[in-house]
Amino acid sequence: MDQPRGELTLRTFAMPADANAAGDIFGGWVMAQMDLACGMRAAEHAGGRVVTAAVNEMSFQKPMKIGDTLCVYTDIERIGRTSMTLRVEAWARRYLSPTREMVTFATFVMVAVDEAGRPKPVPPL
Repeated sequence: MDQPRGELTLRTFAMPADANAAGDIFGGWVMAQMDLACGMRAAEHAGGRVVTAAVNEMSFQKPMKIGDTLCVYTDIERIGRTSMTLRVEAWARRYLSPTREMVTFATFVMVAVDEAGRPKPVPPL
């Protein structure tokens, strides 16, 4: 895939604290950034609090390195009664380079909740 799909929702630098001794960024850090982006996008759509209900299988196609910019794109694919399904793509913009490569993608299911944490209806797209 040459171009990201969805809306750019989050951009951040991969720093040394996010990497192993070889300079590869931890996959868990990438996944956490994807979860943050989903939470932002879903909360904006729901107009309130959301929680992560599920994440589908995720496999990493390319490594992230220290200094790369992680760009997370989100696309709301489906709206249920209280849930939203989002396709999320993580792309690396390589350090000091215009090169962009997809690192991984996944489908996240987010559920809108009220103040008491009970599921609440989500507006249609």
